[in-house]
Amino acid sequence: MEYSTFGRHVAMDAWGVDFDLLNDASWLERQMVDAAKKCGATVLSVQSKQFEPQGATVLVLLSESHISIHTYPEKGFAALDCYTCGHTVDPMLAIQHMLEVLKPTQAFPKMLKRGEGPIEVVQPILTEKKEVTV
Repeated sequence: MEYSTFGRHVAMDAWGVDFDLLNDASWLERQMVDAAKKCGATVLSVQSKQFEPQGATVLVLLSESHISIHTYPEKGFAALDCYTCGHTVDPMLAIQHMLEVLKPTQAFPKMLKRGEGPIEVVQPILTEKKEVTV
């Protein structure tokens, strides 16, 4: 079987997120696993680290690649990342789920199309119901 090298990599900076949401690694783990399932990805493992005095990092290893979040609760900031290989799993659906649960006041997503030559940066389409600056 020949596999496609095509992949989509969505990175999003989210601002104005509640401190308590960003400072709860176990809650973030559950949300990231849900995000993976919503985009049709296969979860292989989950690792997280709760930092002191605040902050968290969660990495969800997928059969198709990964989803990660790094948080700075004191700044209301989260850096999210979802990369998936192939055409069947849409990383934007995972990022969309995280937008819905984190409820940032501002979100700045970018999508990279990878694996077909030069990396191409495209502006992803958000379906967020509330007003978000993009």
